[in-house]
Amino acid sequence: MNDPIYQTDDLIAQDIDAYLDRHRHKTMLRFITCGSVDDGKSTLIGRLLYDSKLIFEDHLAALEADSKRVGTQGQEIDFALLVDGLAAEREQGITIDVAYRFFATEKRKFIVADTPGHEQYTRNMVTGASTADLAVILIDARKGVLTQTRRHSYLAHLVGIRHLVLAINKMDLVDYDQAVFERIVADYRHFADRIGIGPFTAIPLSGLRGDNITRRSDAMPWYAGPALLEHLETVNLDADRMQEHPFRLAVQWVNRPNLDFRGFSGQIASGWVRPGDAVRVLPGGQTSTVTRIVTFDGDLDEARAGQSVTLTLADEIDCSRGQVIARADQPPEVADQFETTLVWMAGEPMLPGRPYLLKLATNVVTATVTDLKYQINVNTLTHEAAKTLGLNGIGVCNLSLDRALPFEPYTDNPDLGGFVLIDRLTSATVGAGMIHFALRRSHNIHWQAIEVNRAAHAALKHQQPRLLWFTGLSGSGKSTIANLVEKKLHALGRHTFLLDGDNVRHGLNRDLGFTEADRVENIRRVGEVARLMTDAGLIVLTAFISPFRSERRMVRQLLPDGEFIEIFIDTPLEVAEARDPKGLYRKARAGMLKNFTGIDSPYEAPEEPEIRIDTTRLSAEEAAEIIVQAMTT
Repeated sequence: MNDPIYQTDDLIAQDIDAYLDRHRHKTMLRFITCGSVDDGKSTLIGRLLYDSKLIFEDHLAALEADSKRVGTQGQEIDFALLVDGLAAEREQGITIDVAYRFFATEKRKFIVADTPGHEQYTRNMVTGASTADLAVILIDARKGVLTQTRRHSYLAHLVGIRHLVLAINKMDLVDYDQAVFERIVADYRHFADRIGIGPFTAIPLSGLRGDNITRRSDAMPWYAGPALLEHLETVNLDADRMQEHPFRLAVQWVNRPNLDFRGFSGQIASGWVRPGDAVRVLPGGQTSTVTRIVTFDGDLDEARAGQSVTLTLADEIDCSRGQVIARADQPPEVADQFETTLVWMAGEPMLPGRPYLLKLATNVVTATVTDLKYQINVNTLTHEAAKTLGLNGIGVCNLSLDRALPFEPYTDNPDLGGFVLIDRLTSATVGAGMIHFALRRSHNIHWQAIEVNRAAHAALKHQQPRLLWFTGLSGSGKSTIANLVEKKLHALGRHTFLLDGDNVRHGLNRDLGFTEADRVENIRRVGEVARLMTDAGLIVLTAFISPFRSERRMVRQLLPDGEFIEIFIDTPLEVAEARDPKGLYRKARAGMLKNFTGIDSPYEAPEEPEIRIDTTRLSAEEAAEIIVQAMTT
């Protein structure tokens, strides 16, 4: 094949193969842009893509058309439109969602996340930061360091981003003044030193005009550092950091296509593994040996952090989704109580004692905040006393889980140390956190086996334990009806005990007020006491407003199926207020009683109670008889 045409084709093919091979082996940098609103994050990314010649012609034509329709400030192209994808973003000129864009240069591949600057969308910024290697913190040169700048910097540092670029934008609007740049850098350095941020790279630039974006600008001859793209292409990624840690794989799926194959699939969080390695499955602690590392493309002789694989083991041991396969001689800790840093992302406040779902790696368990130690003021970095966390609040708190999980501190292993909290009713993500360490009490407290169990107590009393949970507004008649029900059950020879809301607050809960946080703790304590009483074989009656569905559901889940009987004393607010036997509504209306249910604090009515009593149609005696009949038939 000496024909020059074929030789040319061969050379072209070789060039293409060489190019593809270079592209395939380029390193990948994931980075985010963050900062306060209107600092120019979207414009910066758009300019970066435009000046790097990384926009297809059809995209460029659409961008020019959109720029004319939206209207730009003296510019032919509105670069922010490249990443502001939502209609609401384009209309308002702001970023709401996290916009991800992929691009590549000759030296490196990139995934950039443009995160929102508005305070109400801070949770979206945390989402983008959770997978990033580098953060570009933008500052408007006219405004300097703002609260949201500090918050985003704190969060970026908190989630373990080691590389920070301080991009001081809109230098063209301050006449490229070196003194302005240096003053902002000094202000930021003072803040960064206080929260433990190490060296960072400060770059003066203009996203709108393209200064110091892809190449050095003649407008700022006093600046001797790299342009932004140059720095992004050359920054050291510490790519092998997680491979230096012991082997960890959180099982995502048990792969059982047939009776001859059983493998455990997931992504390796850290370290490496080879066939023949001894491993331990946690939290159970069983040990075995890896026999194969299976992938779609065939078996591997070795797999490392970041790879998704299926492992087969030499022994038939109990292993399921949520468990962690680890190096046998270096297993992670297992605990059910932790100290954590929590970032709250919901409009409704975080309430200690309220149960949430916690997702850690491939596990989902029930968790409660047992102690909010302090809230962090991102401006002053002071530790402030607080009972709850509001939207965007950051606090250090203790968490308690309903079962022990394998974990590692977030600073050692983000995959096994980072978690999210989920609202049990709405399934919305309400918080994100980082584990510091296990509380010592989680290792020192163990369940004691008791031979005389709840079944033995119930058999001695010849009855089925029950928790009759009366809920309704103040003045609905809960205590009156519950008292009548107990009298009737007692007359029938049943062993009962009545926990009344007012009576409990004279002793067990005398330290609690009527804020939402205190109401949650009130019901948590009562639920635990009621559970212990049902363990003793009693029929327990409780008469509490218990205004929140979440806490009533928490108590229900403390008991075996069928033992929690929710009794809704359904009385309209106007009827309960007309009765007002204790004068509480009158005080609440006069502003003398704060956080009163039905007036300035909500009541969430049961959706599917076991028994519903309409007190506008039934007398207390009739209601009690209906409840007793339901309990004894």
